[in-house]
Amino acid sequence: MFLFISRRIAQTAGVLLVMSALVFLGVYAIGNPVDILINPQADQADIARATAALGLDQPLWRQYARFLQGALSGDLGKSFIHDISAITLILERMPATLELSFVAMGIAVLLGVPLGLWAGLRPDALSGKAIMAGSILGFSLPTFWVGLMMIMLFSVQLGWLPSSGRGPTTDIMGFPVSLFSAEGWRHILMPAINLALFKLSLIIRLTRAGTREALLQDYVRFARAKGLRESRVIGLHVLKNILIPIVTVIGLEFGSLIAFAVVTESIFSWPGMGKLLLDSINQLDRPVIVAYLLMTVLLYALINLTVDIVYALLDPRVRLAGAGQ
Repeated sequence: MFLFISRRIAQTAGVLLVMSALVFLGVYAIGNPVDILINPQADQADIARATAALGLDQPLWRQYARFLQGALSGDLGKSFIHDISAITLILERMPATLELSFVAMGIAVLLGVPLGLWAGLRPDALSGKAIMAGSILGFSLPTFWVGLMMIMLFSVQLGWLPSSGRGPTTDIMGFPVSLFSAEGWRHILMPAINLALFKLSLIIRLTRAGTREALLQDYVRFARAKGLRESRVIGLHVLKNILIPIVTVIGLEFGSLIAFAVVTESIFSWPGMGKLLLDSINQLDRPVIVAYLLMTVLLYALINLTVDIVYALLDPRVRLAGAGQ
């Protein structure tokens, strides 16, 4: 097990190193932030001073070497716009994004598993077909369009929910959380549902497929032949056996929720990392863009690492296969 975890950590470190180079080169090769940061009437001397002050007068490889040296000590550079550490800006916005992602994934799991199980147990019933039709819509409808329609209906027409912002927060162990007040839930409900829609559809279809497959297995037939109650057959023999792949997918999809919350945060003006990224792109704030992308890669890699470890604990065959490679 130690060898398995060590190999995964080494792979994660390698992924971060490669991604840091790709992200840095991709971001620093586009545009010139000096054109945005200084007065358009500035002369060449002012432009040269600003370029030197930001370190943009150095060759690209030297800029990357300096960035990598700082990154190893936890310094991802200073924001051109806010003049503070880029990592500080990211960490200030991270709790809002994590909170939104946790709530969205909670909605997807709490609704997706029961609905998928129901659709798998009753595939020919009207309710089962309706659930599957709804999941197809969840896959097909664009996130930004659904978000705008929700704002039009629940905020503009009905006036039930606020269309933007996060609401009041409470500090829990130094992290601001908005889930301990009714007003906080009113603010997070629409963006969380909008973000959860695609994942909900995915979990429904995955659970249904797993249920249909499990019902055909001999252990389910044997359990029914023994006279066990249908609820016990479903809970103990069907649901338990389909949970491992579902848990694995949930872990992986949670990482994508964090990474792709940009659209939802922009639509609902949610003060998370995604909105900060869009603002930084508009302002060509390169250090913040690089810090966001690397933090997202790090979170995604850590989530994948955790999923690998949990899966290895649940299924020893994964450890044995990994040890043989």
